[in-house]
Amino acid sequence: MSGRLLSSLPGTELAAAFSRAIRLAQKGPRSANPRVGALLILPSGDTVEGWHRGAGTPHAEADALDRARAAGHDPRGGTMIVTLEPCAHSGRTPSCARGLIDAGVTACLFAHADPTERAGGGADLLRADGITALTWVDAVAHTDHASTPGDAAAAKSLTADAQRLNDRWMRAQAERRPFVTAKIAQTLDGFTAAPDGTSQWITSHEARAAGHRLRAHVDAIAVGTGTLIADDPRLSARTPAGDAAHQPLRVVIGQRPVPEGSAVIGADGRFVHLATRDLPAALTQLRREHGVEHLLIDGGPTLIGAALAADLIDDLWVHIEPTLLGAGRPSVLGLNPSTLTDRLDFDADAPEIHGTTVTIHARPRPAAPQADTAGTPDRKDV
Repeated sequence: MSGRLLSSLPGTELAAAFSRAIRLAQKGPRSANPRVGALLILPSGDTVEGWHRGAGTPHAEADALDRARAAGHDPRGGTMIVTLEPCAHSGRTPSCARGLIDAGVTACLFAHADPTERAGGGADLLRADGITALTWVDAVAHTDHASTPGDAAAAKSLTADAQRLNDRWMRAQAERRPFVTAKIAQTLDGFTAAPDGTSQWITSHEARAAGHRLRAHVDAIAVGTGTLIADDPRLSARTPAGDAAHQPLRVVIGQRPVPEGSAVIGADGRFVHLATRDLPAALTQLRREHGVEHLLIDGGPTLIGAALAADLIDDLWVHIEPTLLGAGRPSVLGLNPSTLTDRLDFDADAPEIHGTTVTIHARPRPAAPQADTAGTPDRKDV
């Protein structure tokens, strides 16, 4: 990295800037889009923050550039620090790499490469236009200023933190499948229906409305054949005024035939029956043949259990109504743990209240990093 680049960071430690970008990324919603934070450092030393707020909204880099211009700042000559490589493609939003080129920034430091074929390669576009583009680790390693092993270790640690922000999204990309959200609506004692099969409605009107808002943001909704036959769902996204503007693809997964006249079939041709028990193959097919990037599994307990057992659930919403049944259809089937250590752990956000329903939004807990036994012992172990 040139001295000229570092001169745009007066009095700012790289690690502190990287950490700040991560905190900005954490402001974004957890969804099928990566959480990304950006920090634009201007030649004057002023900084402008940006982060991605979800599908269809400006990416973090564009957000920071927009905020800079709105505040009367010229981004030319600035350095963009971002938690993910700027995207190379234009989709619902413009290419971030092109946006940085047009803005006249001189450097971009990013935590790690974008793993997707469609969006990756933004760093190469920047370099081809003469802009310095380095990962955080390389930025520290190539600085003209004195650096220490501690600086390199901090850059590696912060890079890992940035990757953990989107570990499930990156896993879905690596497995060439949609990002999978599951939704469960259950009683306090974990049942989704009474012994006679009645289930409408366990949760509150407000919780059901939240579920429909989620449906309106996904590409497809899937249920198993058991739920299809028991409930005959429409799998549509609805608002108080009627059907939502965006209607996801309706999907049934399972080998049993779909009964003629089922509500899910509809008349618009946006229905798919995947007659298989091979869930990973079904997910890959949905992405490859139908362009599904975000799938909502909305039941039932067998399909959700199979997805959990195969570690295919990236995002989980559980609506819990404070009522008891004592018996009935459980919310999850097929996990079959033999001991407590076989449990599946999740990290949850603060609970939300929808009417009388308590809603938990959670994600699978990442595996704990392996301890480096050859390194310096942690202070608490001394």
